[in-house]
Amino acid sequence: MRKLFGTDGIRGKANVEPMTSELALRLGRAAAYILHRGKSRPKILIGKDPRISSDMLEAALSSGIVSAGADCIRVGMLPTPGIAYLTKALEADAGIVISASHNPFDDNGIKFFGPDGFKLSDETEEEIEKAIQTSAEGVLHPTGIYIGRMIDIADASAQYQKFLQLSVENMDLSGSSILLDCAHGATSHIAPELFSQLGARIITLNNKPDGTNINLDCGSMYPELIGDAIREHKADIGFCFDGDGDRIIVVDENGQVIDGDFIIMACAKHMKETGELKNNTVVITVMTNLGFHIACRETGIIVRETGVGDRYVTEEMLNCGAVLGGEQSGHIVFFDHHTSGDGMLTALQLLKILKETKQPASSMGTTMKKFPQILLNVLVKEKPPLEDMPEVQKAIQDAIDILKDSGRVVVRYSGTEMKCRVMIEGEDDGQITELAQGIAGKIEERIGA
Repeated sequence: MRKLFGTDGIRGKANVEPMTSELALRLGRAAAYILHRGKSRPKILIGKDPRISSDMLEAALSSGIVSAGADCIRVGMLPTPGIAYLTKALEADAGIVISASHNPFDDNGIKFFGPDGFKLSDETEEEIEKAIQTSAEGVLHPTGIYIGRMIDIADASAQYQKFLQLSVENMDLSGSSILLDCAHGATSHIAPELFSQLGARIITLNNKPDGTNINLDCGSMYPELIGDAIREHKADIGFCFDGDGDRIIVVDENGQVIDGDFIIMACAKHMKETGELKNNTVVITVMTNLGFHIACRETGIIVRETGVGDRYVTEEMLNCGAVLGGEQSGHIVFFDHHTSGDGMLTALQLLKILKETKQPASSMGTTMKKFPQILLNVLVKEKPPLEDMPEVQKAIQDAIDILKDSGRVVVRYSGTEMKCRVMIEGEDDGQITELAQGIAGKIEERIGA
């Protein structure tokens, strides 16, 4: 059973176990050790977001990789989906992203991609973890010419940007006015350049990373904060990215927030109409709003549901042959273009749809009726199985019995943080708030931090 890897790699407080340079060094060696099987000299690509601890972890990982006889290809600050793309494009044996996504600056994380651009399988992550636990990674100590090299790729950002432009055949955005909130993260430099080169007028916010301001009251976690700027600048649309650029939330021309459910629904409907929605299927998670399911039923779109996490979405997309999937949080995957959720690619696909249909951004908000939904996050000190807490189970069952068929209850632990999430949907705001608070209270009493 994995102890280091969560649903999205390894994550934690930077310079505190497990997110230390000591662990990163061993992790780099372990990755090189596992990849050495059948390879005389593996290539491992590394990119990062701009948080202050990323340089520290990059140095340790890189040292571990080359000390075990693999070459380390460094691409600098780049969004997570850029690492996924370049890992495959540059024929690397693995890609590593140093980022804690939407978390605060003092957290950081390490996640892996395989040579095909998909996240590493649970089995391979378990092998890497086992190599660390058994100190097997310390076996490799090459000398002389067999020590690995550091290779810096100066045009990595340009290569990724060209890929994004080609995904929409260098679409002309002349006459469009776009506001970008880069969350002081990995999209801070590349996003304004990308949309400007396609001809759009760009208004850019939060694109001055200093290592400590990533995600700070900005980006995809706070899209409601750019409504005034949208109206002030008379922008046609706003895109809010998270720290590592793999998710996006949209704000329309009126300043209204459009989350991942609406984005996926708008894309699914258009792709169905144009014959691009393979198998007439879309993949979403248990957190997707009930209104999405109803809208799909009405339009004849098949829905496949997974647990929370974009890796589970992509796994199910592969299983059922879907080309579109994603999460309410804004991870959207277009298999016709990429193996990973990609905020900028999603933005381009949306702009293409709006241009083809000659509709404003606000039209996306009419694609489904959103049911009232409340999400509470309870800080916890441990994560025992929920079924082992009778008082919590009773509160959950009571809520289910009250809502019957007119709502949903989802209670789960975060895969990346010490939190338990309580999500309830229903027809009455007051009722679902009271029920969610009741469940959250029982969780807090038992395991609250």
